[in-house]
Amino acid sequence: MSTSSTQTVTIPAAVRTQTGTAARSGRFFVWIFLAPTLIGLGLFNLVPIVGSFVLAFFRWDIISAPEFVGIDNFVDLATNPTVSVSFLNTIGFVVVAVLLQLAVALGLAILVQSKMPTWLRSFFRSALFFPLILSAASVSLIMAYLFNQEFGLVNQTLNLIGIADVGWLTTGLGAKVVVLLVYVWQNFGFTFLLFIGGLAAIPGEVYEASSLDGATGWVQFRLITLPLISPTMLVASVMAIINALQIFDQPWVLTRGGPGDETRTAVMVIYESAFRQLDFGGASAIGIVLTLLIMLVTAIQFRLSRRFVFYG
Repeated sequence: MSTSSTQTVTIPAAVRTQTGTAARSGRFFVWIFLAPTLIGLGLFNLVPIVGSFVLAFFRWDIISAPEFVGIDNFVDLATNPTVSVSFLNTIGFVVVAVLLQLAVALGLAILVQSKMPTWLRSFFRSALFFPLILSAASVSLIMAYLFNQEFGLVNQTLNLIGIADVGWLTTGLGAKVVVLLVYVWQNFGFTFLLFIGGLAAIPGEVYEASSLDGATGWVQFRLITLPLISPTMLVASVMAIINALQIFDQPWVLTRGGPGDETRTAVMVIYESAFRQLDFGGASAIGIVLTLLIMLVTAIQFRLSRRFVFYG
């Protein structure tokens, strides 16, 4: 017959004190290393956000003292035609740009992931991502020369095949097309890499099994590829919409919002209100409305994801 005994191990008080001191010292150094990041986030993110929210209820032109006006800045937005047009332009742009960006990125990702040498696949990944690391302002400036009606390379090429000069940046439709193309060309690279990762995570055995059942091409794409990359699609669409709602560089450099207000966006109106009209209260109010719009659209996307995103 075996017997067992329970022994209680008592940790000496000196050891407990030393352990507690080491833990407190460790936490202290953790906060020391986190302090620069936390201070930076506070100074350059939290403080401006709170300041913009407070400023939206004041009328301030930097020169004179701030004047509290309550919700007048928000009321003025409803009657300001430029603000209304800019938000409509922004929403219309987001719908077309995001759909085009997702379609182009997904199509190219599928092509790159198809059977090809590894070195060639790596080359295309780098080449297609390259536009994203370029400055939006410099790219837009180059594109402005390329699409210039009088001496642009695009019109000169069209002239060679008998097509007359097109007013790319001087007509409403032409300016919208150029802004759209430049934006999508420069920003689809990140979405492309997201889809590359999503496609690479799909087991090859799934496609092999479906091929044995007679599923090929479009059927595999619709029933296998799309459901399995739906989480990636959600992330890509959320980030694409948030970025597109804040578009500024391309229309500002290419068209300055023209012709008329055809390409004027919400962020451009924020900039013009603050730094041209010195209406910082009105600019803050527009910024808050845009922020709420971004939050609303993102919340709707995550709500709909419960029905359309497959996490299996």
